Amino acid sequence: MAEANRPEIQLKINSRRGIGTGNIIHPVEIESSPTPFLAATTAGNQTQTPSPFREIKHFKKWFPWLIPSFVVADTVLFIITMYVNNCPKNTVSCIATFLGRLSFQPFKENPLLGPSSSTLEKMGALDVSKVVDDHQGWRLITCIWLHGGLFHLLANMLSLLVIGIRLEQEFGFFRIGLLYVISGFGGSLLSALFLQSNISVGASGAVFGLLGGMLSELITNWTIYANKMAALLTLVIIIVLNLAVGILPHVDNFAHLGGFSSGFLLGFVFLMRPQFGWVSQRYTSSYSRVGPRPKYKTYQLVLWLISLILVVAGMIAGLVSLLRGVNLNDYCSWCHYMSCVPTSRWSCDTNPVSCMSEQMGNQYTLTCSNNGKNGTYWLNDPNSSQIRGLCSQLCR
Repeated sequence: MAEANRPEIQLKINSRRGIGTGNIIHPVEIESSPTPFLAATTAGNQTQTPSPFREIKHFKKWFPWLIPSFVVADTVLFIITMYVNNCPKNTVSCIATFLGRLSFQPFKENPLLGPSSSTLEKMGALDVSKVVDDHQGWRLITCIWLHGGLFHLLANMLSLLVIGIRLEQEFGFFRIGLLYVISGFGGSLLSALFLQSNISVGASGAVFGLLGGMLSELITNWTIYANKMAALLTLVIIIVLNLAVGILPHVDNFAHLGGFSSGFLLGFVFLMRPQFGWVSQRYTSSYSRVGPRPKYKTYQLVLWLISLILVVAGMIAGLVSLLRGVNLNDYCSWCHYMSCVPTSRWSCDTNPVSCMSEQMGNQYTLTCSNNGKNGTYWLNDPNSSQIRGLCSQLCR
């Protein structure tokens, strides 16, 4: 009988709406008296029982510092790479010569406005032969901090800021940092299995990992989103932008696909939220007439287990295949076009090139050993780096 006279508990959702937080409700904390049925004394000294409520607030918001640090680190490394590249010294014609030592390689050699392939390789670009034959496995990690050019850097950093800051605010630096690095490694691994002859650089795989994690977080926490289509539209726009950049030299969509797949699976592991019913019951359990609810829904736990198994098994299988010299192009003859589409403006071949040189006074005639093209140049006491730069332009 006492149970029948007990007033209903009211839950008040404090849902702040704004950029990055307006589409999602995160119930976790309460702000109310520990004894909800407090007596309220009226002016007539009569005691009434007010309608109690519990206020459920958002999850803790983290201060985003890791993602901005990644942006600063990538930018600084790009400047260092351009300084090491030193286009005016090593190439006859450069773009943006007013930048001096930081000027860019010719557009035909690198349409992304960046350094040469040899400089990227020196700085730690992914080179499968060096990973397998010279045991330089660290290149699977270092390549995700390098970029092929200014356009490449801007596209990646913009995407990283838009996606990464929101995720770090919601889930903290530790989980998002792990998601970023492991996804980057997964992208490098798939890239190495397809791009056996070309070098590869870029944070695109790691950025796509955040995109994949964002998508899986949307799926596994589907019930707490108020505007699902807006979130999906944002994902599609950023994915298309990065895929468009991926058809240019020095950037590969295999890293995008590998990073996205890794991040998608890791999102089910790292970014799972407790269900709303469990959180609300946690603070009203004394007054609830229903049985206890589980913290996570069954489908969340199933996705967590399957994803964990797949990502671990996939990483192990990929590493073993790479060290055994497996080339996935043997099983897919057209897949290389997913990484780079050659045009009359640029070549997709980033292999080292060589030329035969003939000199008559200040006249130098170079013949590319790769494609047989030749060119004549008038040079005043050129150094070996300038000759290599001209050879690289001739062979592309």
